[in-house]
Amino acid sequence: MSIDFVVHDADDSVGVAVVEGIEAGQDLTGWVMHQDKTITFKVLNPIPIGHKLAIRDLEEGDAVIKYGVDIGRVVKPINKGEHLHVHNVKTKRW
Repeated sequence: MSIDFVVHDADDSVGVAVVEGIEAGQDLTGWVMHQDKTITFKVLNPIPIGHKLAIRDLEEGDAVIKYGVDIGRVVKPINKGEHLHVHNVKTKRW
């Protein structure tokens, strides 16, 4: 089984793409590292390697959790399988 994205902990809300060429509509498999399990779902947007994707639905105002750490705030709803980037997530630093 090939892994398309990694998630550090089951409590995280995002995974990180680890392969190139992810296209909308693909079924992706991710590895949840701390629990050593896999999850699979359909991606909704192209995802560049190294970019984040939602592993659950997120509402405006939700915290984005990666590595078990709050890394940002959702500024518009994000569906499971969507790309997270500057268009839908903002830092809480400023």
